[in-house]
This record gives sequence, C-alpha cells and structure tokens, in this order.
Amino acid sequence: MTATIQIKNLPQDDRTNGWFNTMPVPAPPARVLEGEQTADWLVIGAGYTGLGAARRLAELRPNDRVIILDAGRVGLNSAGRNAGFAIDLPHNVDMADIAKCQRQTKLNRAGLAHLTEVIESHQINCYWSKRGKVHAAAVPHGQKSIAEFAKGLDGLGEPYTLLDAPALRARLGTSLYTFGIHTPGCYLMQPAALVRGLAHALPPSVELYEDSPVIEVSYGQPVRVKTPGGGVSAPKLILATEAFTNAFGFLQGRIFTLFTFASLTRPLTDAEVMALGGEPDWGIIPGTRGGTTLRFTWDRRILIRNSLSYEPQSRYDPARIEGIRAKHTRAFRRRFPMLPDVTFEHTWGGSLCISRNRGISFGELASGVYGSICQNGVGVAKGTISGRMIAELATGQDSELLSDMLTFGPPESLPAQPFMGWGVRARLKFEEWRAGPEM
Repeated sequence: MTATIQIKNLPQDDRTNGWFNTMPVPAPPARVLEGEQTADWLVIGAGYTGLGAARRLAELRPNDRVIILDAGRVGLNSAGRNAGFAIDLPHNVDMADIAKCQRQTKLNRAGLAHLTEVIESHQINCYWSKRGKVHAAAVPHGQKSIAEFAKGLDGLGEPYTLLDAPALRARLGTSLYTFGIHTPGCYLMQPAALVRGLAHALPPSVELYEDSPVIEVSYGQPVRVKTPGGGVSAPKLILATEAFTNAFGFLQGRIFTLFTFASLTRPLTDAEVMALGGEPDWGIIPGTRGGTTLRFTWDRRILIRNSLSYEPQSRYDPARIEGIRAKHTRAFRRRFPMLPDVTFEHTWGGSLCISRNRGISFGELASGVYGSICQNGVGVAKGTISGRMIAELATGQDSELLSDMLTFGPPESLPAQPFMGWGVRARLKFEEWRAGPEM
C-alpha cells in the first residue's frame, strides 16, 4: 500500500471530562511533538490499546525507539471517559459458543493481571479495587436478562451471587432495583488516573507526545506522518485509533461511533454518606440495554451514565450537554431521594467504537501497518491485552494468548447510509424507552 492521506476527521475532546478534572494527581503539561523524528516503531493512539502495545514493544525490543502520538491529552481522551469498570467476563454469554467466551475471559483476565502488576509496581493512584460489579434490574425484562446471564455463567463455570431487593438495598443504598447479580472478577477504578498513570510508567525507550494529532500519513517504507509541529518516520506502524481508524484509510463501512454521556457529583458529605447507606465503592450495570450505569467511588462521588447517541462524524454537539445533565438529574433523584441537595459538578460525553457483530480488527492491515481496532465499549482489559498481543504479532512472537486473540472474527460490513443511521437511531430510542425506570 503506497498512498498519502490527509487526516481530516480528528478527535475533538473538550475539557469537560469529570474524571480528568478530579484526578488525585493533576496531569503535567503536554509534551508536544516538534521537528522531524525517526523511530523503529510508531504507535498512534494513547489509550489502553496503544499504551499496552508500546509497553510490550519495549519489553520485546528494549533497544528500539518507540514513539506514541496522541491527538489530545491522555486521560482526557476516550480511554479516560468510561465509567470505571475493568471487566473480566463477557456481558452476554453465547451459549452456542462457550469456548469463545472462555477465550475472551482468559484474555481479559490476562489484561487485568498485567494492569494490576503495573499499578502495584509503579504505585499508580487510581483507586484500583477488585470489588466486582452488579447487574441490577427494576423491570421484568431486565430480570429475565439477568437470569439468562446467570445461566451463561453456569455454562462457563463462573461464580456469582444472586441478589434480591433487600440485598441490593443493603449493598447499594438505592431501593430502585428488585433483582441483581454480583460477579467478583471486575475491578473498579478512576479511568483518567489509570490511563495517565500507565502513560507515566512507560519504559524509557518509549516517548509519548500529546496534543500532537496526525494530519497526514504516507504509507510506504518507511511510514511517514505529519503533525502540526513535526513528523515521524518509522518502518512499522501500530494503529490504536478506534473510531478514527476510517480517517486513516481502513475499516470503512465496518465500524461506527456511539457516544455515551456521564455526570459526576460533588463529593458527598459524611451525613450524606450515612443517609445513602450501602457499601463504599460499587458499580451497577443495568439489566436492560439503554438503562443507566452507576458508580459510587472511593472519593465519595456518584456517577450516572446513560443516553447513547449515534454520531457518524465521531463528535457530538456540546449544546446537548444541558439536556443530558437534566436527564441524569432525573435518574439520580429516582434512585437517591435521600440525597436531595447533591448536584453534579461535571457532565461529558465519550465515544465508543462499535462493530455490528462485536468483531475486532486485529492483525496486519497493510504492509508494515498493524492494528487492534474496535474494542466494542469494553476496552480497559480487552484493549490492554489486545495491544500487547498486536505488539507480539508485529514482532514475530508466538504465544498461547496471541493464538487465542487470532481466533476472533473481524467486523462485518454495515448497512449503507441512510439505512444505517435510521436503524441505529431507532434501536437506541427503543432501548431507552424499554429501559423504563432503569433509565
């Protein structure tokens, strides 16, 4: 592949990310790429996948120079905008392909084990805790979904605890939910603090440049990219660009962007924590699609996340934020009437790269160009391990985990526009309506 592409669709993350703005350790000033540089490896995208790839490259090729470019600030980007779950299990267990689910769980847990090792060895302050997660339902079809999930976990041989309404109330404080399930293998954390900590802990042979968007790429030997302040030439390129991969000339018509929105409260007072009750540091995933995800954090804030939006240009209208915050406020009051004076300090949106069949593009995209693209909204563990595995593939390694990674199919083709947009938006509206009080 020999071509020069002007990158016109660039990330435009604003400064509203509450996780980034409440990190226990503020981010230092950005190091911006200046001048022409050469490297042995170039990684584009400093989320979990890109950072995982760069670290593994440094482990396998300690004498090679690795450069990572990110269009914005690490932690302010999509990797730092999620709800703070690092998940080990598939959300939905495919009973027709238990082996596939077992492979994905194995890979996810390898990613979590690696993250735990780096966090502990570098003392990353991100409130990393193995608290598990709760799937909770307030409507019959949500209860049915949780019961089916439990059957799937039985098929996988995975532990869980079913929770009735009193048990949920005792654990979470809110009395909205009537049926739930707790799985113990999920970690909770502060995502912006985690991804920034991972960036800070990179080996010396890895150089990270932020606020350095790629505005042009020339594929060939070597690959050359330009940024507003400089450029990089390297014989090998790893793309960890998720929803923006289309702009680099790959996966057109196979991946799409959803945005989800979150709000984070001020810290609760001692009296408010007592009024809430329940346990410290928990996370709820809704039993119904389109419902609300919640977190109660170690620094005593409550996060509300809901309202999926289809955005083919990978950006949303900031004018929508006030309406989103009002929706989040209604969801908060429905769950926590005992906290009438608690308000939100931050509201923001974050992008998810999705494929129709939950497939992932993993492998060599063109000569010397590798990618692990489309984590389908569960990128902390999955992105970390797939980043490490794409580095192994690019360096000619062989491992059991890499063999497992190569078994997953690629993203399927999407319907043409405008049918794609009509279909996705209609489905999102239906799921939100169907969630009812879980919204």
